[in-house]
Amino acid sequence: MHIVLVEPEIPANTGNIARTCACTGCSLHLVRPLGFSTDDKYLKRAGLDYWHLLDIHYYDSVQELWDRHPGARFIYTSTRGRRRYTDVEYRMDDFIVFGKETQGLPQWLIDRFPEDVVRIPIRAEARSLNLSNSVAIVVFEALRQNGFPGLV
Repeated sequence: MHIVLVEPEIPANTGNIARTCACTGCSLHLVRPLGFSTDDKYLKRAGLDYWHLLDIHYYDSVQELWDRHPGARFIYTSTRGRRRYTDVEYRMDDFIVFGKETQGLPQWLIDRFPEDVVRIPIRAEARSLNLSNSVAIVVFEALRQNGFPGLV
């Protein structure tokens, strides 16, 4: 399974997500620009000593991500999604895409693939969940549906 962060801004969130990916066997894909250096101490601290378990890839744009993975299925997450994240039948080769902390995914991306955008239900008066929490929620649902392959 593949987790994609488009222009993440907060190193601690990305570090936490890296740790989730390392613990679950998911690959992490980061689309630049990043809001931090990959040498950032907060990024490293949040990922603890799991960096050696992480399969990480970098891209300069969403287009480069698509070009390097032709034929892949991309599932986009946004508070503006039409479907709930639990309404998807996840596959182990899916790319689950998350936007930056302050703005989420760009509107052009949501408009381009409206049927492929999912949301996590929250209260109407709340704006959104923390990015690393959102990734964990969706990842574990996807893994649950697939029988938690390779996990004990």
